Amino acid sequence: MIKVYLKERISWLGMFLLGQVLLLLIAYLDHSIPLQSVLYIVFLSTMLFVIFLIFRYHKETAFIKRLNDWETSLDVSGFADAASPFEKIMEAALVNQTEQLHQTASRQQIALEQEKDELLAWIHEVKTPLTAMHLMIERLDNDKAKASITFEWLRIHHLLDQQLHQLRLPSIDNDLYIEKVQIEDLLYMEIKSLQSWCIQKGIGFDVQLDATETVLSDAKWLAFILRQLLTNAVKYSDSFSPDIVVNSLFAQERTILQVTDFGRGIDAKDLPRIFDKGFTSTTWHQDSAATGMGLYLARKAADTLHIQITVNSEVGVGTTFTLAFPQPNELVRITGM
Repeated sequence: MIKVYLKERISWLGMFLLGQVLLLLIAYLDHSIPLQSVLYIVFLSTMLFVIFLIFRYHKETAFIKRLNDWETSLDVSGFADAASPFEKIMEAALVNQTEQLHQTASRQQIALEQEKDELLAWIHEVKTPLTAMHLMIERLDNDKAKASITFEWLRIHHLLDQQLHQLRLPSIDNDLYIEKVQIEDLLYMEIKSLQSWCIQKGIGFDVQLDATETVLSDAKWLAFILRQLLTNAVKYSDSFSPDIVVNSLFAQERTILQVTDFGRGIDAKDLPRIFDKGFTSTTWHQDSAATGMGLYLARKAADTLHIQITVNSEVGVGTTFTLAFPQPNELVRITGM
């Protein structure tokens, strides 16, 4: 701060030094003026100037220090009063602009909340005809047409469900209901919802649950995470791939759940980015079916539930997603949400 202050006052310092040099030069050229007396005057004036400079440094930089330490928020309540007229002008401008930004941010927040509420209402409205459509599909006699239409209906249903959970994700802490959840029941419910899709693609599930005890979690959000992993496994497998394997085990006081498919796999350079928002793939970049949101939302929900989600994959071999549920001592923190 001292260096900045001196740099700011470089013209004043230069003017003072120039005056002292000029005074010494006059005393040197004019022999009628005692040089020793002039040197004494220059010394005293320099000492006085240094003391004045120190005093002004502490007085003038106090406001700048408060401004520098000011948090980048819209709260100006902690802003100390300005002392000089220039500081008052600066403070008034900052307060005025901050209040305008605060008002703008409030209006935008209200607009975003209204848009979110409208989108949520629209999704719930769309679910009604989707439910009616599903009942109509069930009455179809043509099995081939029924399977094709059911598959497309399922895609729309999952996209709407993904959008619904994406809107709810920012307020997930308010939506949590921690309880004992039976993984097996939840898993079979999600597999059943994918039945028509699996039949169409000729894909089955091999479920091997060694650890079938309950876990402490939120059933709705855990079902959403499983839905994203199972949907991914089915989407990137084909009829030539072996069945998708879902197995569980108990290790290091944790319940571990793994979902393994034997589809196209994920390139090694893509693995660190698959949970990033909007990332699809660099190898299959032209895949228009991928949205890049499913795994991102699954990771966000898993983090809130203290579930560790990891992935291992090899191109042309398959992919394994692993869910590691919290240890017992971590469950206490989740219950306190």
